Amino acid sequence: MNVRRRPISAAAVAAVTALGLGTLSACSSDSAAAGNTDKFDVVASFYPMAFLAEQIGGEHVDVTSLTEPGQEPHDLEISAKQTAQLQESDAALYLKGLQPSVDEAIGQSGIGTKIDAAGLTSLEEHADEHGHEGEGEHAHEDEHAHEDEHAHEDEHGHEHEGGKDPHVWLDPVKYAEVAEGVGKAFEKADPDHAADYRKNTEALVEKLNGLDAKFETGLKDKKTDVFITTHAAFGYLAERYGLTEEAINGLDPESEPSGARVKELAETAEADGVTTVFYETLVSDETAKTLATDAGLKTDVLDPIEGITDESRGDDYFQVMESNLKALQTALGAK
Repeated sequence: MNVRRRPISAAAVAAVTALGLGTLSACSSDSAAAGNTDKFDVVASFYPMAFLAEQIGGEHVDVTSLTEPGQEPHDLEISAKQTAQLQESDAALYLKGLQPSVDEAIGQSGIGTKIDAAGLTSLEEHADEHGHEGEGEHAHEDEHAHEDEHAHEDEHGHEHEGGKDPHVWLDPVKYAEVAEGVGKAFEKADPDHAADYRKNTEALVEKLNGLDAKFETGLKDKKTDVFITTHAAFGYLAERYGLTEEAINGLDPESEPSGARVKELAETAEADGVTTVFYETLVSDETAKTLATDAGLKTDVLDPIEGITDESRGDDYFQVMESNLKALQTALGAK
């Protein structure tokens, strides 16, 4: 799994920190009970994985998330309490390359079913901010601004393995591929409820296909194909629907852009008829507003759906994705 394996000391496991597992499902109102229920206990790394587990597992699963609502998932560090609770769960669902501390903790754990969403679809490299073309199966000659060309490790030390973009859930088609793989893994791990997992997976995939059709239709006729974001999370979405993402930062939403990059984006905005600079709810909007003010542009939210909070424009993945579609339609001048 290419994770650093270090022995977990008994003292570390015993040291209970204040941060517990964030509970998503009403099935488990007490996060301390994670892994000790009579259901199929699933620990998910962050919201998009937890959403899949809940939708597919339905009444048969108890889902807890390692990332609290409102917590930026890239910054997550696993606590000793969470490490101990991982050992008691039936399955772990995560996306390797997004949260290194999760990758390491799950790799060291004795969980019988480890489901890596990154292995259930094809991850792609997207072009960096200097315009090198991505190598994905849908790759356009667009400039997708991502990581610095010299390294795949950002200033916080978050390594995105092989330079691959982990944000697959923002492409409904790829998210559906992941959902199908998760459904099969649940069927194998909990065969008593396999029929229900299969039915729930089919229903979820159908909804995701419907969402894909809405994006395809909604973004067909537009004045510009270019959009600017603070966080380079939307490369898969851009490729799927023929758009060009220009990101202020790379894959890490909190890295600082260079002055040259900001100037370049202002020139791009003027040349391509960009009206809006997008920011997200879990990260400061200061850089986006500075660029927008300097370039005479508007600002709006384009949510990478890494967590649902009171600030989110919707209560779940589908509602927030539809809000993203409306925001893109407005910014791109779609009819």
